[in-house]
Amino acid sequence: MSSANAFNDALTDHHGETPIDMAELRRYRQGNGATDAALESAVQEVRRLTLAWSDGRTGQFPLMWLRDHCACDQCRHPLTRERLYKLLDDPLWERFATDEALAAFEFDDRSLTLTWQDGHVSRFDAGWLHQRCPGHELTTLLPTATPWVEAFTPAHVSHADFVGNGDGRSRWASALLRDGLVMLDQGPCELEEVSRIAESIGPMRSTNFGGRFDVRSVPNPNNAAYTAIGLELHTDLPNWRQPPDIQLLYCLENDAEGGESSFADGFAVAEILREENPEAFRVLSETPIDFRFQDDGHDIAVREPVIDLDGDGRPREIRFNNWIRDTLSLPADRIEAWYEAYRAFWQILRRPERRVELTLEPGQMIAFDNRRVLHGRNAFDPNTGKRHLQGTYLDLDMLQSHLRVLSR
Repeated sequence: MSSANAFNDALTDHHGETPIDMAELRRYRQGNGATDAALESAVQEVRRLTLAWSDGRTGQFPLMWLRDHCACDQCRHPLTRERLYKLLDDPLWERFATDEALAAFEFDDRSLTLTWQDGHVSRFDAGWLHQRCPGHELTTLLPTATPWVEAFTPAHVSHADFVGNGDGRSRWASALLRDGLVMLDQGPCELEEVSRIAESIGPMRSTNFGGRFDVRSVPNPNNAAYTAIGLELHTDLPNWRQPPDIQLLYCLENDAEGGESSFADGFAVAEILREENPEAFRVLSETPIDFRFQDDGHDIAVREPVIDLDGDGRPREIRFNNWIRDTLSLPADRIEAWYEAYRAFWQILRRPERRVELTLEPGQMIAFDNRRVLHGRNAFDPNTGKRHLQGTYLDLDMLQSHLRVLSR
């Protein structure tokens, strides 16, 4: 499998050895969460091997897991790295329960080799196994989302650094994933630059407003963003089952009076609400409500809570958009409590110490996590100058993928 792992094939460890090809592009021997620990022992026990490394880590590997993760050409496609092995079609699978599947094994400090009863041979790089010990989470290459503290200011990366060969692009992506908000400075004032930036990361996410949209005052608007009025803090398109993840807004012109942009971390605000008013937090996280957008050609609606929590009870998504909040359809005895909770959340959003306010300059781009960070703007006077932003959306999966690739 010479082509399946060209990145790791090109590396040697400090012993001058090339890692065993595990059909894996992530480093598993050098840097970025990989280890240089040597494999010190391998002991066969009932239906598993217990491995121990020089850094003290031990792991119990079920034999069926090891067979399923063989990375040879027969078990993994040599070009796509996708699994070819089918456990359902392997006659050996029935023998794992009797501890008769493995014929022999051997190891050294860098590798483990297994010979199965049917003659198949599986070779594993010890660093790859170390990373994937059962019971140990694989170290993430992505930053952890961190709630804003008071007086938070976003990170800035220059356009030149972003498009250059240094670490500007990874710093930009890391800040966006960590903080949910990042600035790109001193870019060209050219139409479609936001599209070029987005497509260097992944395909643009299309909505009923298209793949790329212009934010400026227009006649007969179908969205408040296309007027000159002030926009209260909000998330975009909460009426979608899957709202856009990442929003990019690129400033081309901003000569009009007013129009300052504002942002707030919805996750941080939700946690403040949980601390200050637990009942309001419970109501907003447990009560689905209706969000809806309608115009001549669309009627897009969904029913979800304002605060969505993950399995551990942490905020995972904020849906807050007062314009497209539809009829509040709740039992009469729950309506007043919902309004009180909604007002409590909104009041925290308006606290000055919880907001970032700035004026976008031509050639600047703001990027933010639309399912976490709320955005708004002050009213502007179109008679005093032009204000023109171009925007688009990206899927979070593509941003995370991009950073993982950059980390190789």
